[in-house]
Amino acid sequence: MGSAPVPGRSRPEDESPGTDPGRVPELLVLGCSVAAAAAAVAQPLVLGRTLDLLLGGGDAGPWIAASVALLVGEILLDCLTAFLTGRCTADWTAAIRSRALRGLLHAVPDTVRTHPPGDVATRLTLNASDAGAAPAAGAALAASLVTPAGALVALAVVDVWVAVCVLVGLPALALLLRAFARDTGVSVGAYQRVQSDIASRLLEAVEGAETIAAAGTAARERDRVLRPLTELGALGERMWRLHGRALATGGVLVPLLTVAATAVGGLRLGAGALSAGDLLAVIRYAQLAAGIGGAATLVGAVARGRSARERTRTLEELPALSYGTRTLRPGGPGTLELRGVRVSRGGAEVLRADRVTVPGGRTAAVVGRSGSGKSVLAAVAGRLTDPDRGRVLLDGTPLDALTRPSLRAEVGFAFARPELGDRTVAEAVAAGPRAVSPDQVRSAVRLAGADAFVDRLPQGYDTPLAEAPLSGGEYQRLGLARAFAHAGRVLVMDDATSSLDTATEHAVERAQRRSPSVVTRLVVTHRPSVAARADLVIWLEDGAVRAVGPHRLLWREAAYRAVFGAREEGGGASTGEGTAQGRAGALDREARP
Repeated sequence: MGSAPVPGRSRPEDESPGTDPGRVPELLVLGCSVAAAAAAVAQPLVLGRTLDLLLGGGDAGPWIAASVALLVGEILLDCLTAFLTGRCTADWTAAIRSRALRGLLHAVPDTVRTHPPGDVATRLTLNASDAGAAPAAGAALAASLVTPAGALVALAVVDVWVAVCVLVGLPALALLLRAFARDTGVSVGAYQRVQSDIASRLLEAVEGAETIAAAGTAARERDRVLRPLTELGALGERMWRLHGRALATGGVLVPLLTVAATAVGGLRLGAGALSAGDLLAVIRYAQLAAGIGGAATLVGAVARGRSARERTRTLEELPALSYGTRTLRPGGPGTLELRGVRVSRGGAEVLRADRVTVPGGRTAAVVGRSGSGKSVLAAVAGRLTDPDRGRVLLDGTPLDALTRPSLRAEVGFAFARPELGDRTVAEAVAAGPRAVSPDQVRSAVRLAGADAFVDRLPQGYDTPLAEAPLSGGEYQRLGLARAFAHAGRVLVMDDATSSLDTATEHAVERAQRRSPSVVTRLVVTHRPSVAARADLVIWLEDGAVRAVGPHRLLWREAAYRAVFGAREEGGGASTGEGTAQGRAGALDREARP
């Protein structure tokens, strides 16, 4: 049985330790915020005592100094809090993006395709930024509750009746915040989802710009991209209404509480229970205690951050392959075997391969109509994904028993659209599981038939790819060069020469056959000429291996010829069929061994 992708995966062997900032930055923000809150709570008491001493003719010097010290201290602590908040947000944003990208790059390719590129970009940018701000916002929210709590305690110390008056009004503010947090969380999640949808549609339009221009469908495409804006606008308006309602309600309740506390304090002053300084403190403490209503902005930031964190965590937890502990013995021939392999997608079987063997050092062409399972077989053979049942063996060792470095060093891939990054030509070819010398880079480039156009580049092998005016075929040949430079025992080529003309493709293949390195090749192709030059052909039909054998024998079957568009034998040629006959004849000549 093949090992299934595991959501709870261990850290891959080539992955560096986690870079999470931990709780320290968050605790520093919390500590500074609490210290600033403590200074704010202490100020009214000190100011009230100072006022009483000044009115009574006492020595108020030390208390004035204490007031100044508290005020300056609060300002400095607020500045430090702002700095630490920025640093905490930056560190967490970088860590979240790194973890999400790592999860994306180590995931099984089939699971990555469920997230459109625009959606991934939104999660790694906007959502990661919001999620990175959540820890500091949470610390600030916790500290913001210290101020009202401390003010209420201090108010009770000054006068318990005023404290009771303020306490009666606080539950209304608390309920307001709770409702705001609940409703905002729902709206923010939907808003972020629609943002992602728009980004995906826009990226699709950019990628298909040539097709849109040629078809003259720019207006229709614009409408398609912007269609979710109506929903986005409605969600945005709802969030602003919730935020505005919370602020407005708080803006009414806070002054009412302050007025009520002032009135009770005035009565207590008239009764001789409070001094003028105490009344000053009471008024200020009532304002601070009612300040819980001003936490709506922080509650919104925390809700937005939590929703965004769920979206980035989805990328982190994409299913990845598990790896074994074994390595291959050196000098193996590279024999590839598929035993009882079954792969299903959406409840339907898309690949069935029983006892298929590619002898070491041989080339096997994988052919079949579109949707017959060619790319699935290639992915399973090179362990980009695991079969649901069965096993794939390389020189008798199951691929899922190998360590990640061993697997990737021995099984290489070349794709129709290689991703070479923004490196120089030499760096792009050298990037891979093996250390490659400059001479090996040049040899691989020659093997791929790319040396002629590389030499014509402005800086040759040192030309950055972003500055290299390469055609699709030239770019594809550099991808082949990288695959050749890092070739182990098996090379899987999934339509990797589709952008090359037949002559160039043939020249590349001849160069490989003359190469001293012996590599087993599995070549997914739509061209009969490639199948004709292969040592054997794996013929797929409706997800199952219909036959395995030499091309010259399979070509006798009409169904096999039909895979390449050749007409069946015995088909008459009536008037108007000359073009079809010519095409069939050309295919027959191309496919002839």
